[in-house]
Amino acid sequence: MRLSQAQIRQYHEQGYLSPIRVLSPERAVANRRQLEAAEAANGGPFQGAMKQKPHLLFTWLDELVREDAVLDAVEGVIGPNILCWASGFFTKEAHDPSYVSWHQDLTYWGLEPADIVTAWVALSPSTPESGCMRVVPGSHKQDVLPHTETFAEQNLLSRGQEVQVEVDEREAVDVVLQPGEMSLHHVKLIHGSGASRADDRRIGFAIRYVPTYVRQTAGAEDSALLVRGVDTYHHFLEETPPVADLDEAALAHHAAVTARAARILMRGTGKESFR
Repeated sequence: MRLSQAQIRQYHEQGYLSPIRVLSPERAVANRRQLEAAEAANGGPFQGAMKQKPHLLFTWLDELVREDAVLDAVEGVIGPNILCWASGFFTKEAHDPSYVSWHQDLTYWGLEPADIVTAWVALSPSTPESGCMRVVPGSHKQDVLPHTETFAEQNLLSRGQEVQVEVDEREAVDVVLQPGEMSLHHVKLIHGSGASRADDRRIGFAIRYVPTYVRQTAGAEDSALLVRGVDTYHHFLEETPPVADLDEAALAHHAAVTARAARILMRGTGKESFR
């Protein structure tokens, strides 16, 4: 699953690469069933801190962020020493008005340099009808642009952030994925997605990977999980994977980690936790 030189060039020139098959359709179905069983036990889709870094709570998500096919592709664009800095589900229910406004991921992350990639793994069909991700090719070559924080109820982003430039939607490209396929996109790429008109859920698992030399500059401690290679920089506190799903140690570790992450990502808003 290692990327070809042509694929690597495309990623660096366009800011994204898609589709990349990383799971069998059967594995994607199995992971979806595990998610929906966890949601049922939780009383509904994950909210608040549960939406952040669930790979620290569930062994099957820990396996997914370490999946060789995923990491082989990621290594092609950020190198062999890789930290999983964050993860989370971006789920739209059938005929869901939820959306993701046009934005750049890096805006509030506090990470430098911007050699950061998101792997977006589809567990259900992600199509224009279901509100798939849309990207503006080449927009990652710009600096981070000013954003407005809307905290809009139906916006899936933590701050409802929206880039303060006019996006020409004629330049945008639909990132269509089938279950088990993923896309890669650069941390400064302008992207978003619309509401779903589909009869099925749209489920994507976004994994944020950083090379070990990236550091947190927001003035607070940060943590990450080493998933490949070695970390000789130690810019991040070391996270630990779960031994069992939702066990006591995992829950305590996740609570500490997400509280620290909230102080970074929600700084300046007056909010101390994720919505």
